Amino acid sequence: MDSILLITIVIVILALSFDFINGFHDTANAIATSVSTKALRPRVAVILAAIMNFLGAMTFTGVAKTITKDIVDPFTLDNGSVVIMAALLSAIAWNLITWYFGIPSSSSHALIGSIAGAAIAASGMQILNYNGFIKILQALIFSPVLAFILGFIIYTIFKHSFKNFNLAKTNKRFRYFQIVTASMQAYTHGMNDAQKAMGIITMALIANNFHTTTDIPFWVQFSCALAMGLGTSVGGWRIIKTVGGRIMKIKPVNGVAADLSSALIIFGATYIHLPVSTTHVISSSILGVGTSHRVKGVKWDTAKRMVMTWFITLPITILLSALFYFFLAVFM
Repeated sequence: MDSILLITIVIVILALSFDFINGFHDTANAIATSVSTKALRPRVAVILAAIMNFLGAMTFTGVAKTITKDIVDPFTLDNGSVVIMAALLSAIAWNLITWYFGIPSSSSHALIGSIAGAAIAASGMQILNYNGFIKILQALIFSPVLAFILGFIIYTIFKHSFKNFNLAKTNKRFRYFQIVTASMQAYTHGMNDAQKAMGIITMALIANNFHTTTDIPFWVQFSCALAMGLGTSVGGWRIIKTVGGRIMKIKPVNGVAADLSSALIIFGATYIHLPVSTTHVISSSILGVGTSHRVKGVKWDTAKRMVMTWFITLPITILLSALFYFFLAVFM
């Protein structure tokens, strides 16, 4: 078998593995609030999320095109196969480390930092497409801020609109509505997150001369959607515990406000073709809801630990992917 074809197959397998890991790593965030409030049983929530993730991943490809071309130019990338392989190994390693310790870190940060780090190791700082890279960083930075604000606003509206209603009956109704919002959240997760693996596979196909445009081949879209759905079916119970209970004590009305605000932010970002971190957005919307509900009820120590992980993910994955690149470059 031709060595370039073999390397491309290995990259596709690694990218689908990243997507699979992303499924059980990040999907926990999408269903954590509905499981925490007992709106859905864990097994049912995971199955629902797997289906909605698959459907979401089959809907859009705009974010995938952004990943393909806006960090580095795949048509001019030196030693592209090694760069992409190093990036995937770095992102997978960081995802597994943070999953093992139950830390809701960002798969988006991990992948974007890893692509940048490996590309810089191969060709220097000038290889980065700074306009596109800065645009992506801005989306990653501002999306959790917007999610916090929107979560605060939506819950404030709920709090004042339903303050004279019977608490038990209102929570029961919101518990049913939370099934809808959890489905929305899982759907938008698939729309945005599965596209990142689609983008990096397309980048590899271009770098190895198997594809000539940034359009996403259907087989790439389908295989990434399937990998995301299968990964989702595995679940991510460590992160469910962190997001679903260690930030604040969540009731159905809180869960609906958090799910709705984060789903709207993720959908908006996907619509304008920008990758965002579902982990950041969902966790920030919960923090916004918790702040509106009762500031002292938010477990800020957990929030601080999560924020610290968010900040260190980019520099760590940039360094890690560069190390992977130098190691692989010796043998390839």
